[in-house]
Amino acid sequence: MELGHLFEAVMLVCFGFSWPLNVIKAFKARTAKGTSLAFIILIITGYVAGISAKFINHQFNYVLAVYFLNLVIVMSNVVVYIRNRALDKKAERVATRRKISELQTKYKNNETFPKEDNMNYKELNNIAEKNAVILFGGALDKEIPVTELAESFSFNFKIYNRSDKNISVKNAADFFTNNIKSLEPEGIIIHLGDKDANFFRTNTSDFDGAYLNLLSTVKAANPKCRIAIVSVMNERKDKNINDMNRHIKAIADSEKCDFINLDNAKLWNPKASKASVDFAYNMGLHIRKPLINVAEILYSYACLEMEDTSMNESLVG
Repeated sequence: MELGHLFEAVMLVCFGFSWPLNVIKAFKARTAKGTSLAFIILIITGYVAGISAKFINHQFNYVLAVYFLNLVIVMSNVVVYIRNRALDKKAERVATRRKISELQTKYKNNETFPKEDNMNYKELNNIAEKNAVILFGGALDKEIPVTELAESFSFNFKIYNRSDKNISVKNAADFFTNNIKSLEPEGIIIHLGDKDANFFRTNTSDFDGAYLNLLSTVKAANPKCRIAIVSVMNERKDKNINDMNRHIKAIADSEKCDFINLDNAKLWNPKASKASVDFAYNMGLHIRKPLINVAEILYSYACLEMEDTSMNESLVG
């Protein structure tokens, strides 16, 4: 028995002894919070490299067995992590239902939400923080209590509602310049088209041009501004609105903007952050919630709370 191999084995045993304890602790915790998948994968990569070195050097001894044992134990952490992530998502869905239920009660009891309703946006902008996310839409959007939802869902940024019940794609660029540009938004969620059905039907190219002009105006104000575009709700399956939404999606794709299809909105199951975003959170990076996730929360609320009012109104040009 070589003394070097013995010390290497002792090192591996000491180093790997904590992993079974970590597996047990994580299993009992029933949450992946505080667990770094990236760190676990890094350790696994190290063990695989060590095992590979043993094979390359033809060192088939008890040390190799210790490597394999540690590798199996560390990989069990991945299994527990996946299980705990599933439990976290389930708990998140339950919390979402509870929060939305509380908001439903408040809304139905006519409790006051901290909305920017019937107020002068230019005056509000003087006291608002810059570099926020803006919700920019029409009558439906104006009724979304973004401040309350942001607080309930722990948005890690400021969000303001700068919607107008009379907004149209035709005057959207001017409205942005006069009422939103001064906020220097770092992100904007755009939901336009409810009042543009006739405009789109009679002059599709002008509709596209007006929408593109708005996006150009937003990008001119801040080239790094995150932009998410929301489709027009089409519960009646109107062909003209379907065509409009196809154009809106094409515009979003061509301008590299996120696109949110309201036909896929699910109140009780807002989609979780993308895997890459979850990975970033696990790495400890403090990034802002993706606009797609924000829009899904806002419009999940809107689709339930206002479907009997705003969403049943006829689209007019």
